[in-house]
Amino acid sequence: MEHPIKILIVEDNVIIADDMQSMLEEIGYEVVDNVIVYEQAIEVLKNNHVDLVLIDIILASDKTGIDLGKHIREHYNIPFIFVTSNSDKATVENAKTVKPDGYLVKPFEQQDLYTSIEIALSNFNYSKKSESKDMGASADGDAFMSNSVLKDSIFVKKQHLYYRIQFGDIQFIKADNVYLEVNTVDKKFLVRSPLKDYLEKLPKNKFYRAHKSYIVNVDHIDAINSKDIMINNTLIPISKDFKEFIISSMNS
Repeated sequence: MEHPIKILIVEDNVIIADDMQSMLEEIGYEVVDNVIVYEQAIEVLKNNHVDLVLIDIILASDKTGIDLGKHIREHYNIPFIFVTSNSDKATVENAKTVKPDGYLVKPFEQQDLYTSIEIALSNFNYSKKSESKDMGASADGDAFMSNSVLKDSIFVKKQHLYYRIQFGDIQFIKADNVYLEVNTVDKKFLVRSPLKDYLEKLPKNKFYRAHKSYIVNVDHIDAINSKDIMINNTLIPISKDFKEFIISSMNS
């Protein structure tokens, strides 16, 4: 990303807040401010550019983190994540009413914080907002397997981690039954998605359906003949339409 993601921390335990700030800055995020009450958070949001807010549900003010979440939903178009030690049913049900973009239970590791933030940002920016996300999907993780896209990259889940792949590093994508094989220079990732749907997530000026089973990044084409193209020593069959498109592009 060209500029660091700007994050506001709203947490009334100063030790936890400082620890979170250290974790965030180590990852490469910018902490806009670190505040303890609802009123301070409102002021920071009013006067600063904020990309995402981390909110403790219980604050050192009459108004709670849920009140702050409601205010953000009504006045700002940014994601927020509840960070709390309360995971009891009543708190979760109450939190769901303001539709947070994530719910992180303390104590947590740096990797948990990173994953929650990146997934919240990517889903917030690019998900179809026709369905309200329920907390169960957020906790599950599989819901994000193929839906997580940022401006210049896409998230792909492998084992228990979400890997962020720059669009430019994707060479080609091959359909194999219900899975897609996403090929980069040195890695392969399996994603469960129809090829057509995945193509819609990728930049239109780079990625094309070369064949019924393949999407290719045209920047990585090394060679072409009448039936195939070659990308990183892999021969990929091409359709008549794609061949004509490539030849006309070469001649233009």
